Amino acid sequence: MFATLTRKAQPPATARALDALRASVMVADNDLVIRYMNHAAIKLMQEAEAELKRDLPNFSAARLIGSSIDVFHKNPGHQRGMLSALKVPHAATIRVGGRAFDLLVTPLVEQGQRTGFVVEWADARERLLNVDFAGQIAAIDRSQAVVEFGLDGTILDANANFLKALGYTIEEVRGRPHSMFVDAATRDSPDYTTFWDKLRRGEHHVGQFRRLGKAGRVVWIEGAYNPIFDASGKPCKVVKFATDISLQMRLLADLKTLIDSNFTEIDGAIAQSTAEAHSASGAADETAQSVQQVAASAEQLAASIGEIAQSMARSRSATDDAFTQTVSVADNTESLASAAQAMSSIVGLIRNVASQINLLALNATIEAARAGEAGKGFAVVASEVKNLAVQAAQATQQISREIDGIQATSATVASALGAIRDAVTTVRESVAATASAVEEQSVVTRSMSASMHNASAAVSTVSGNIAGISGAVAQAAEAVAKTREAAEVLVR
Repeated sequence: MFATLTRKAQPPATARALDALRASVMVADNDLVIRYMNHAAIKLMQEAEAELKRDLPNFSAARLIGSSIDVFHKNPGHQRGMLSALKVPHAATIRVGGRAFDLLVTPLVEQGQRTGFVVEWADARERLLNVDFAGQIAAIDRSQAVVEFGLDGTILDANANFLKALGYTIEEVRGRPHSMFVDAATRDSPDYTTFWDKLRRGEHHVGQFRRLGKAGRVVWIEGAYNPIFDASGKPCKVVKFATDISLQMRLLADLKTLIDSNFTEIDGAIAQSTAEAHSASGAADETAQSVQQVAASAEQLAASIGEIAQSMARSRSATDDAFTQTVSVADNTESLASAAQAMSSIVGLIRNVASQINLLALNATIEAARAGEAGKGFAVVASEVKNLAVQAAQATQQISREIDGIQATSATVASALGAIRDAVTTVRESVAATASAVEEQSVVTRSMSASMHNASAAVSTVSGNIAGISGAVAQAAEAVAKTREAAEVLVR
């Protein structure tokens, strides 16, 4: 009958019955033309219209009745082929525009002939979320210990991980109070009462807990007590998700024991290392000061040697000048000796001339005597000439004696100058050798000064490194103390 009636033509009772349904119902004829939609279906399409338009731009909830169901498909050929062969109800989930819908398509048959289809629509979001939640819960159930409590602390259920950690079976714990897992002191403490009061108010609690398993075995768990709320927002039960950390706690306890047992030795070693580092730092500082003083002294020595080198260079220059002057004086002395020798020859010549004059004067005297009175004036002249010759001879002898003295003095001076020249040559060679040695010493001293400065810098670096080591030892001591405190906190 749905295939032949529109929504307006439905009998009032039928329309009211369909509109009263919470399910969204859509009716299409055999040609897949939508003929009817109840209120729930219309509301669902109106709510989803904006999202459906993302994939179906021409979609309109107001124009669905009278249109083909092809409007829900980008490729309606596949859908039509499937529906044409449909003889039994078919369930499917479709996704359009970010929305997911669960569909149940049921063929309508009258007198053996299919007359249309009834399509039930349902928003699949909650179902898919529930599927996802169920998967997450299953994953949690596989990896963690899970136990459920009533608000009064009664155990409602527990999974295998929880039962294995505590060593019980489900029959041994179901219906029992949570207090079976704690010692008497904890159970009777105000903190335990406050703990459950907060859970009943809906406050969750996270932490590490010491619990008692079967036969009083201590079990450490890390987890969270989570109140679960009902539809009215009130807590209805508590679910605990936990992990067994007993092994880790035992390791931490062993660590604390190990730290406690070795802490005195570690303290002593660190104290000794600190003292030695301080001592080494002081020694390095003293060494650095000494090296700096040596470097300064070496620098002063280098400066002094530099000045000596300069003085030796000047001495060498002066010695070279003295050598040159000595050579020059020697040359002049030799020239003087040569001149004296030449003067000896001239004196000899003068002596010969004086001798000839004397001889002539003698001859003239003899001739004047022969001449008698006529030769008296000539005799006077001859006498004077003879006197002059005698005087010339005497002067010549004196000049000869002086020249001999000059020659002797020249020879002595030449000999002395030769000795001086030899001594100056020796001094010159010594000054040259000394200047070369001083220059080499100056280079070595400068290198030593540079090396001492480098050594001073290296010692300063060592001093700084030792100070860093001292600081590192202090940090290590602090870290050990913190480690001990942390171990004590973790073991509590």
